[in-house]
Amino acid sequence: MSDKTQLKVQLYQACADNINQRINTIRLSLYSLAEARNNETKSSVGDKHETGRAMMQLEEEKFSNQLAQALEVQNELKKINPSAFSTQIGVGSLVITNSGLFYLSIGIGKLRLGDQTYFCISHKSPIGTLLWNKKKGEHIEFNGRKIEIEDIL
Repeated sequence: MSDKTQLKVQLYQACADNINQRINTIRLSLYSLAEARNNETKSSVGDKHETGRAMMQLEEEKFSNQLAQALEVQNELKKINPSAFSTQIGVGSLVITNSGLFYLSIGIGKLRLGDQTYFCISHKSPIGTLLWNKKKGEHIEFNGRKIEIEDIL
């Protein structure tokens, strides 16, 4: 496996680890909430307890929505082949610019691998949209700055 392929696989795995950790945290929160609700139900009578149950229901809905979004992001990530290379920027591209290193995958933000910082961005993000379908040597304008595409892996 080439160094470039290995780097993309490491970035992909770091993104997968991040989203898996997020999903596990949300599931744990939902489990804890369900246990608390079950314990509350066993010993509750009156308006005060009804309010508590309603608040738990709202929290459960919030976590359920977060879980659905995280699973959707995980599915988007699974569509990426980290071993694929292209001359045009697309999903799975590692874009080397004069302003940083951008991995078009999922929007988790800044990620450190070794001594390098990478920005894991969605292709739907403002900068991801600007980079989409660009080639080496082209440039984009982002936040008033000219960003040159030096290489695409």
